Amino acid sequence: MTTDETVEDLGLLPTTRRALRHRIAKAQNESRVPSLVAGVARDGEVIWEGALSALDGVETDGRTQYRVGSISKTFTAVLVMRLRDEGLLELTDPLEKHLPGTGAGQATIADLLSHTAGLAAEAPGEWWERSPGTLRPELSDVLGEEPHRHPVGRIHHYSNPGYTLLGALVEEMRGEPWEKVLRTEVLEPLRLTRTSYGPQAPYARGWAVHPWADALLPEPAHDLGRMAPAGQLWSTTRDLLRFAAFLLDGDEEVLSAASVREMRTPAAPSLPGTPESAYGLGLQVLSGAGATLTGHMGSLPGYLAALLSHEGERLTAVVLANTTSGLLVGTLAAELLGIVAEAEPAMPRLWRPMREVDPAVLELAGAWYWGVTPYGLHCGADGGVELRPLKGTGRASRFEAVGDGTWRGLDGYFRGEILRPVRDVEGAVTHLDLGAFVYTREPYAPDSVVPGGVDARGWHGQVESG
Repeated sequence: MTTDETVEDLGLLPTTRRALRHRIAKAQNESRVPSLVAGVARDGEVIWEGALSALDGVETDGRTQYRVGSISKTFTAVLVMRLRDEGLLELTDPLEKHLPGTGAGQATIADLLSHTAGLAAEAPGEWWERSPGTLRPELSDVLGEEPHRHPVGRIHHYSNPGYTLLGALVEEMRGEPWEKVLRTEVLEPLRLTRTSYGPQAPYARGWAVHPWADALLPEPAHDLGRMAPAGQLWSTTRDLLRFAAFLLDGDEEVLSAASVREMRTPAAPSLPGTPESAYGLGLQVLSGAGATLTGHMGSLPGYLAALLSHEGERLTAVVLANTTSGLLVGTLAAELLGIVAEAEPAMPRLWRPMREVDPAVLELAGAWYWGVTPYGLHCGADGGVELRPLKGTGRASRFEAVGDGTWRGLDGYFRGEILRPVRDVEGAVTHLDLGAFVYTREPYAPDSVVPGGVDARGWHGQVESG
């Protein structure tokens, strides 16, 4: 059974829809996938869906549940960020401060979120993904006697037990099971009605495909117990596309735009062997081909999943399949985004002027010099400013107003740094101070405040030595 384009046409060209359909058909055929569903959304609205099923009598669509594996980690990260935003903890707190006796040592909550806690990748004992969670009833069963593989905070080392600890932290601080907290604080407010702890019909059964024959073997689908915060959830393309939109824009009932932006910001160094890949706080950050994609991949025996977003194009893509291996699900999701972005790029947003002009802010607009390098400072209608080089490459950053006449960096080299206009006794701006960097209106003027001073002779032509 095959289905395609089950949503109303929201504007994609027939050629784009066919390209999307062709791409998932090629992936299903070459990777021998029993069934596959995919969806693409723009600005939170589903613009295309595709579904393919090679199994007699089995129909799949955007409402069919698949197991999503480690995408569950992103949901857990959202719960932890909510605790932070409520002031119940700081990301720099050692886990032991709030959940003592785990054996995580000095690992902070941020370390766990970004997989830099040095913990083992997997739980000890039987392969946890193919065994019931009752074999690991306590955190000690998840971590084992020697949980660390690397020094805390030194490198990125993906850890499933690390997210089990974060789930336990949520339970400790909320006094409720992880699943109940997730349903109350995230699933219900975001209307993710087809995302659940266990499977709810209609759902796709998980299969392994024989490597040398077109034969199938059913995979187990155990309750993961303590490991649930790392990979338990079942969901659909429709629900995950809605969740992906939330991860771009936030929702004040769940998590602010600033906090989801923090989750998307790289917090760990590039993964070994993959220099274009990094990890934020519960989200993967993938860079390449002129675009940065954020999201997460997931896998469990019988299932593969990918959720990716292209912030600049306002696009999100989800791919779900019921096969243990073979399909490069993240690559497929990225290519679906690329097809739409190339064929039908987002329409630029309408430029709007400022509603009111603050003279103190407008005074900063224009050319500034870092030494002899020219920069331009642009004042936006949103109240923020942007500093960017006017020649060649340089350290461009956007800044948001702090409220005391200064601005905090949002991205680039100056993320988190404070941009401060410095004024003389008469109130005129003499220079900009940015993390000890000095920007002046003229390049190396004789009366400049540039550290180290400026030659009193000023600028001149070539002179003979001696």
